[in-house]
Amino acid sequence: MIYNEIGKTGMKVSNLSFGASSLGGVFHGLREEEGIRAVNVALDHGINFIDVSPYYGHLKAEMVLGKALKDIKRDRYFLSTKVGRYGKDGVNTWDYSAKRATESVYESMERLNVDFIDLINVHDVEFADLNQVVGETLPALVELRKKGVVGHVGITDLQPENLKWVIEHSEPGTVESVLCFCHYCLNDDMLLDYLDFLEERGIGVINASPLSMGLLSMRGTPDWHPAPASLKEACRKAAEFCQQQGYPIERLAMQYSTSLNPRIATTLFSSTNPDNVVKNIEYVEAPMDEELVKEVRNIIGDQMRVRWKNS
Repeated sequence: MIYNEIGKTGMKVSNLSFGASSLGGVFHGLREEEGIRAVNVALDHGINFIDVSPYYGHLKAEMVLGKALKDIKRDRYFLSTKVGRYGKDGVNTWDYSAKRATESVYESMERLNVDFIDLINVHDVEFADLNQVVGETLPALVELRKKGVVGHVGITDLQPENLKWVIEHSEPGTVESVLCFCHYCLNDDMLLDYLDFLEERGIGVINASPLSMGLLSMRGTPDWHPAPASLKEACRKAAEFCQQQGYPIERLAMQYSTSLNPRIATTLFSSTNPDNVVKNIEYVEAPMDEELVKEVRNIIGDQMRVRWKNS
């Protein structure tokens, strides 16, 4: 396993990390015991960064992860969670106020069975008034950083231009990391356009969703996936081509998304299946077929970097 520092935080994390969204049953049904075992398997195989949110499964992911972490030594992992995006009784809610952000951190620590959060993020800032994020949400998190309740402060979003805007309008040193998803994968490498900007400011980069929320898989996308039909079809053809070569597109996608170290500190994937956790680690540690990458990107063609809105 390769380890990289997230910006200037001092956190040296595995280049492949565990995203705990699946512990909330976000993508598929969850067998809780299996999910807990997946967390343990990830840590036992060298993964040391775990990302979660109260939004995932509307608190469920944090509660299941808390059960998994209960008997694990705290120095074995770095823990990241979020504020701003929530949900209850199947209904999504948002609240980026300073009061709610502060409350949310303490509530998350209780669910997670920890007394310290290594990285706290403002979740999906595109759903917020960005001025409120700059003027209210982030200062509340910085105050918790000063108090030693959290170690570092970051922001997350699907749209990288929103991350850039928040950084440009915040006091230097406020934002220490960004988490962006679906923009450094086989069908979309837009995140590369922002790396110089982020590096100049010492801001670490966390990549997520190397399979582009299912676009880059033989299983294909769930019904709710917001990508346009033309992009889904291009990725389906790419997946079939990889299958014909005896090289699963999931393997290629995982390898591609972890291949730009150390400029991108880590890439998050999510699975509640312990066998899939091991398989993904093996994918990342094996050499990548560079020629197949070119062929796949040619198949995706004019659908490269085609975007969609978050939901």
